[in-house]
Amino acid sequence: MAYENILVEKRDGIAFITVNRPKVLNALNRKTVEELGDALRDARDDGSVRVLILTGAGEKSFVAGADISELAVQTPVNGKEFSLFGQGVVHLLETMGKPSICAVNGFALGGGCELALACTIRIASKTAKLGQPEVKLGIIPGYGGTQRLARLCGKGVAQELCLTGEMITAEEALRIGLVNHIYEPAELLPAAEAMAKKVIANAPVAVKFTMEAIERGMEMPQEEGLFLEATLFGLACATEDMKEGTKAFLEKRAAQFKGQ
Repeated sequence: MAYENILVEKRDGIAFITVNRPKVLNALNRKTVEELGDALRDARDDGSVRVLILTGAGEKSFVAGADISELAVQTPVNGKEFSLFGQGVVHLLETMGKPSICAVNGFALGGGCELALACTIRIASKTAKLGQPEVKLGIIPGYGGTQRLARLCGKGVAQELCLTGEMITAEEALRIGLVNHIYEPAELLPAAEAMAKKVIANAPVAVKFTMEAIERGMEMPQEEGLFLEATLFGLACATEDMKEGTKAFLEKRAAQFKGQ
């Protein structure tokens, strides 16, 4: 499928999805969000894709936020629909059953930070800047920032970042747990690909069940989360991959997983 504002490349089990509007620092307008949704659904439904890597075109920005020219004309009714539509695409990224790695290669502000928050793992260039500056425009985060940031980094961190609207450095993002690792700019995408290959080497069903246990368990009391974990553990024990994985370990060889 051809896109105007998104680049997609698939190779070695990885779908590389790049927001491609470098002249406006990869800002998210409606068309870009729509195309991103289409690209995510395509990757979700493609059996050859095991991991997604999201990044932005150019060296300055991952996604510098929403397109301000579109934001400026929102009415109360349109604004709610604008938010819900974006939330739907971001939710798809979070719940598609395949892990995603966000390679933050520059500014990740507003909707860009929210997109990163919905990814399974976040890594960043040392030059990256992250933040939720919506209050500076008289609005609030609308693509899930108030919810995911608090869950990931804690209520106090979310309050500070969302209320001040200030950007933070990659080093600070690492300190508060917003990103997992930081790299020199030239090392960022190779590091993302290396991490993706580590995930791909593992049993596909086990990876999916692990993600489900973590994502759903975070929304449950611990006792319910433990029950979910035990249930998914039991299901994993019924897979061909479990038999292959344990047999390969005992035979001291590399497992050949089939996702069954």
